[in-house]
Amino acid sequence: MSEFDLIKRYFTRSTPNVILGVGDDAALLRIADGMELAVSTDMLVGGTHFFPDTDPYLLGHKTLAVNLSDLAAMGAVPRWATLALSLPNANEDWLQQFSAGFFALAEEHGVDLVGGDTTRGPLNLCVTIMGEVPAGKALRRSGAKAGDDIWVSGTLGLAALGLAHLQKTIKLHEDARLPCLAALHQPQPRVALGVALRDIAHSAIDISDGLLADLGHILESSGVGAELQFAAIPKVKAHDIDESTLRHCVLAGGDDYELCFTAPAARSGEIEALALRLQLPLTRIGSVNAGKDCTVRTAEGGVLKIKESGYDHFE
Repeated sequence: MSEFDLIKRYFTRSTPNVILGVGDDAALLRIADGMELAVSTDMLVGGTHFFPDTDPYLLGHKTLAVNLSDLAAMGAVPRWATLALSLPNANEDWLQQFSAGFFALAEEHGVDLVGGDTTRGPLNLCVTIMGEVPAGKALRRSGAKAGDDIWVSGTLGLAALGLAHLQKTIKLHEDARLPCLAALHQPQPRVALGVALRDIAHSAIDISDGLLADLGHILESSGVGAELQFAAIPKVKAHDIDESTLRHCVLAGGDDYELCFTAPAARSGEIEALALRLQLPLTRIGSVNAGKDCTVRTAEGGVLKIKESGYDHFE
């Protein structure tokens, strides 16, 4: 099967919402009046971001999901994507399952695949996602203000615990194992939440490298500090996980793809109503202050000593 047969068979779909999609030297897109274009790129590398034997359907889902999560953090509506694949071989069963997982999530969010590239090489998957946000309404990392509440969506640490289980550094019983592996392999991008937060939140980021690392980007960009209550952070209840492992996975494990955002304390009622409307837990975990550091407190009021804040590819 040639490169062009591969693209035509597995990655060419109808794209009624674009001027010109797959099949030419470039796609032609039309941005709606009054909108700004939000663009993000993420790469998943075999052996670094996923195991080589990962289910290809789930991998197709995750390849797009991590990019959708970036747009969610900006309050943007996803519209278009490109996909670049480096493949060791043209395994048709793998391609069929991967593309099925990718397009299932794309259709759920109204995303058209409009181009990309394929080449032979180690398994690497790279998506560029594009979306629209009303001019001046994008959520940014730089808007947090002293006095803001800090919120997170969903439950943190699940994916990191699932990875630790697969790496055999811990052993999860079934009640915890299933949700942890689901979070690792099939993250749910919080696009609807991001859109709803445009006129509520002061800042936002998606949690990909770990809560402390990603919240740290907000704090640095905004020139503020924070205090978190570890007991308030939503986490899995599992008796077979020791406290230090749980603490690391929740604060620094990464791969959550939940949103962390800051908002005025006066908007807490609206955020609680939003959680009910979206059927998505939204939890206040701390507050922004005028300092420069992030402090994490225990239930007794002590300060946790944190050795690692999140994942870094070059450390």
